[in-house]
Amino acid sequence: MDSTFQSGPFTLASHLKEPSSSAVPDPDLPGLILCHGFPIGPIDARRSGGTFPQLVDRIAIEIGLPAMTFTFRGCGTSTGDFSLQGWIDDLRAAIDHVVTRFDVSEVVLVGTNTGGSIAICVAADDPRVAAAALLSPRADFDDWADHPRRFLDHARDIGAVRTPGFPLSMDDWSRAFRRFRPAVAARRFAPRPLLIMHGEDDESVPTSDARQLAQAHGSAELSLLQGAGHRLRHDPRAVAILMGWLDRVRTA
Repeated sequence: MDSTFQSGPFTLASHLKEPSSSAVPDPDLPGLILCHGFPIGPIDARRSGGTFPQLVDRIAIEIGLPAMTFTFRGCGTSTGDFSLQGWIDDLRAAIDHVVTRFDVSEVVLVGTNTGGSIAICVAADDPRVAAAALLSPRADFDDWADHPRRFLDHARDIGAVRTPGFPLSMDDWSRAFRRFRPAVAARRFAPRPLLIMHGEDDESVPTSDARQLAQAHGSAELSLLQGAGHRLRHDPRAVAILMGWLDRVRTA
């Protein structure tokens, strides 16, 4: 089901799927949130997360978890403009929405790329997050922090920043790139279950980022996929690993 929810003044587009009506309801099951990453290459921000509803539907049907995916501000049909702090706030609002909408007490976060890095940053400070899975995550945002104006120009080019004159303060907008530290967050998230997957041929984020996150957590499941690139969402091996891990989380 396509819907929307609010994150502050912004309206975020979402897709929700509940398990089959024939399944026996289990109030102890967590909800699931699937987070897309920042658009890369030629991908326009308006197409972000376009295939994620299919994966959410599959998770709900095969694993039996009520699930939602959504597009962060500045992407898809969601309103607003990209900022790292804004995306953090959006995921916090998404958790509130899923907890209320599905009447659950816990959630599992699954994030691809930047969405995974944001997921661990939010999860570390929210006890409602029972487990997290990160696909091709970055361990920090230092490359964005080193060249914030260049990154802002890129965000404008792909349509993630649409409002003329945004941001009002370049310093405030870019400060978040060093404020949020995914590797530090992974350490705080422990000992809750964490799955990290990374392609050995990732052209955007080195595998050392995945190793750094796993080492910081201490007991994360780390899978490095030979021959895989950055977009693990489209790698059948990664999806199979994710589904198996979710099934174990469900029955834990």
